[in-house]
Amino acid sequence: MPAKKLDSAALDKAAGAVTVIAEVRRLAKSDFLSSMGHDLRTPLNVILGFAQLMGSDSPPPTPSQKESIAQILQAGWYLMELIDEILDLAMIESGRLSWSLEPMSLTEVMHECQAMIEPQAQKRGIQVTFPKVDSPCFIKADRTRVKQVLINLLSNAIKYNQAGGSVLVECSACAPQRIRVSVTDTGAGLSPEKLAQLFQPFNRLGQEAGIEEGTGIGLVVTKRLVELMGGAIGVASTVGEGSVFWIELVVAAAPQLAVDEAEHTAPAQPQVQNGAAPRTLLYVEDNPANMKLVEQLIARRPDIRLLTAVNGTLGIELAHASRPDVILMDINLPGMSGIKAMQILRADMATAHIPVVALSANAIPHDIEKGLEAGFFRYLTKPIKVNEFMDTLDVALKFAKTESARANKEEKA
Repeated sequence: MPAKKLDSAALDKAAGAVTVIAEVRRLAKSDFLSSMGHDLRTPLNVILGFAQLMGSDSPPPTPSQKESIAQILQAGWYLMELIDEILDLAMIESGRLSWSLEPMSLTEVMHECQAMIEPQAQKRGIQVTFPKVDSPCFIKADRTRVKQVLINLLSNAIKYNQAGGSVLVECSACAPQRIRVSVTDTGAGLSPEKLAQLFQPFNRLGQEAGIEEGTGIGLVVTKRLVELMGGAIGVASTVGEGSVFWIELVVAAAPQLAVDEAEHTAPAQPQVQNGAAPRTLLYVEDNPANMKLVEQLIARRPDIRLLTAVNGTLGIELAHASRPDVILMDINLPGMSGIKAMQILRADMATAHIPVVALSANAIPHDIEKGLEAGFFRYLTKPIKVNEFMDTLDVALKFAKTESARANKEEKA
């Protein structure tokens, strides 16, 4: 009997050790993915950033140059999508994917998906029909992930359709507290053998030699995202006629004050005042190519004066000396991280009021949440999207002006 007790204790100890090892490996995998994502996004930021600059240069590029720039941008953003897909799958498998289940408007998301997918459909001559919904429909899900799922299903329906084909999107109640969204295409259809392999990672069902690009993991990610949100996904297909992909999601009650919240989600963009003194932007970045890109972006903004620092320590010193209106901060800086530098600035009364915007290649949701929780005003990811970058600067500058006016008023009082 004592021997059995010892054996049982040893087994429990071994099981505990295995659990600890598995957790360590899971965390190490997550850290590796975050680092890999950063290392891949950094050179893409330079490629896509300068390509966007060339496309809107003055004098404008020639038609031939415009076509070349468009090819660079198309391939670059597609590569970014592939990187995100691979990282999403790995994050799901490691249990570190971030999502938030809350009541959200399926109707609004479908309208957004329609606007996003129509250019792709028009380019290929595919007619896409969405349902006409008179009343809003709410589901309990993660808004970003629902949009990701629908865009993937719609993109596939267009990509693998026949020339001049069609895509039909339908929405209906399928069970108590469940709603089904189906996407029907007029493509070649899938045989039972291919249907059985459909949700296997990196399996492109014999399309590897075709003209359509892909990794074969989009549907795998889609399936796992739907299941994480408590839903289900399925497909029916007939060779020569087409396929129907459907997802089912959980119905939710409409959130209170949903209309009021919607009216305040898109603040008006601030306007630059003519003749106003230049505002000061401090950019803390150690990568010379990224620095050059932002220098050229700000060169198009005569209302902004740019100061630069190559590490966090110099950035803090320059912030104290020049008191910039806004600070743009990289995260992975030599010596001191951008998060630490931002926290030092926030803790100092002389610089606490300055909005600090993160601009980082650390772009997985966990990194973004961590940065915002640490105190960044906004968190931008690389590769830079020029319009988003400029809009964020305008919002930060407006905030800085309001804070400065409030501080001056308090001093006078």
